[in-house]
Amino acid sequence: MSLQDDWTAVDRNLTELIRSVARLEEQVGTGLDMRRVRSDAHHLRESLDLLKESIAGAKAGPPGVGKDEMVPVPDAPYDAALWKDAEDEGLGAKDRHAP
Repeated sequence: MSLQDDWTAVDRNLTELIRSVARLEEQVGTGLDMRRVRSDAHHLRESLDLLKESIAGAKAGPPGVGKDEMVPVPDAPYDAALWKDAEDEGLGAKDRHAP
């Protein structure tokens, strides 16, 4: 099966699950447990939609950068002004002592 076939099957099964939960709710009533099951089914739908979006976004990649494109990193040292007045993480400023 292709990825698109799998998405279609999951989508169809999830739609059927939501319909079945609705039919079950008509028979059982709208108690706390039933509301939880209905909510979980709808959350599963939302999670699947988010997963589709994230996979589509990962395939597209950031604009202007290809997946296999190399990014050159210069060998020259960074400008020391970038680190001026920076604190070492966890140690605090140079003129103060850690507790």
